[in-house]
Amino acid sequence: MRTRLVLAFLLVAAVSAGTTAALTYREARNAVLAGAQDTAVTSFREQAETLAPSLPVDPDMLRESLFVIASKAKPRPWIVFAEYGSLRVSSGTSPTSSVVTAELRRIALSSPYGGFQRVVSNDVPYLTIGIPVVTRTDVSSSSLPTGLLLFAVMRMTVEQDNVDALLTAARNGALPGLVIALVPALIAARSVLRPVRALNDAARSMGSGRLDTRIPVRGNDELARLAGTFNESAGQLERSVDELKRAEARARRFASDVSHELRTPLAGMLAVTEVLDEDADSLDPDTARAVRLISAETGKLAVLVEDLMEISRFDARAAELNTDEVDAAETVRKTLHNRHWDGLVRTELREGIRIRLDPRRFDVVVANLVGNALRHGSGPVTVRVDTGSAADGTEVLVTQVTDNGPGILPDVLPHIFDRFYKADAARVRTAGSGLGLAITQENVRLHGGTVRAANGPGGGAVFTVEIPLATRPGEGETSE
Repeated sequence: MRTRLVLAFLLVAAVSAGTTAALTYREARNAVLAGAQDTAVTSFREQAETLAPSLPVDPDMLRESLFVIASKAKPRPWIVFAEYGSLRVSSGTSPTSSVVTAELRRIALSSPYGGFQRVVSNDVPYLTIGIPVVTRTDVSSSSLPTGLLLFAVMRMTVEQDNVDALLTAARNGALPGLVIALVPALIAARSVLRPVRALNDAARSMGSGRLDTRIPVRGNDELARLAGTFNESAGQLERSVDELKRAEARARRFASDVSHELRTPLAGMLAVTEVLDEDADSLDPDTARAVRLISAETGKLAVLVEDLMEISRFDARAAELNTDEVDAAETVRKTLHNRHWDGLVRTELREGIRIRLDPRRFDVVVANLVGNALRHGSGPVTVRVDTGSAADGTEVLVTQVTDNGPGILPDVLPHIFDRFYKADAARVRTAGSGLGLAITQENVRLHGGTVRAANGPGGGAVFTVEIPLATRPGEGETSE
């Protein structure tokens, strides 16, 4: 922007200097040429009118008269030519009468006052003047042409030199002016860009989270008003963000408090429902069905409360990694065995992959993905463990869970990890809490990895987890 401002300033200065120099040059040139031209024409006419009555037609006597006229030349020496029919007489030899154009001869013959022209011959500028010699009658004082034409030819090299000197002066004066104009151009660009740079720095500072950033307002111009508007917007944004943070903190605290308060009564309810479940077979069918329903819903509520507490810990950035070096394949096998999924899930596990991670959180990741595949997909469900390279070249542990179900709808894919998101809005009751995939994503992020969902080429959903082998865990990491 500085370059554009300086170039624009210099362009304006160049146009102004060029226009001024051109106008000055034109007026000075016209003044120089017109002064010499008017003096020469006036002087020649006076001489022609004074000597016209006594001009002889004899060539020798006419030549002497031409010398007399030429001797009184102003402002420069003349060469005078006379033409009478085929008679040609000159007061000198250079220049020749060839510089007198046919157009000037026509003007001299047709006008009693004659005329003049500026011509260039052999790169030399000349002023040529043509005047007819006339006689006046005593009766009507009218002018009668005699047929004798007088021409004066004056070199204008001095005037041309003066004009060239004017052009050189105008050019030499304009160039330093442009160089001098560079200084105010830089000063003006700096004064304009200073508030722009301040605005840019303030915007970058706000983008980094410093919402209390403000710009000093100086003056009353457009940039000052822009700075004032920025400060007002920043203030409103800061107030809005503070209110959102307070609302988010209240919501997190509410969810955490509710979940915490529900744990104790739920523990008692679970103990009671377990006892009722054991005696359900001895109850009448309706009572047994009610008991089993209460037991199942209580279990779901317990899972939901635990998931809400886990989410609240992630939101509060209180979640920690308790890392240990484990065998990835063995960890996956334990997850499947503990949930009795050994016969339901196929495994393709590369042996010998050692990685440092939180075994409990990795167990939750695998369990949530496999459970999701078993609930919403079709068998067989396959779990693969291998190593690979991430997009940035980092070596990662790749855990992939696939199924042979209908896959994930395209409009569902962007929201698959959202909390409580339901692909079917009419399906208000689900087997899970609706937070499993969101918790999975948070656990993978805590390990510095990524999780993504896609559809396989042959159908079915594919969930891929990539965790760096050199894990970059969160701030709260601890090691066992």
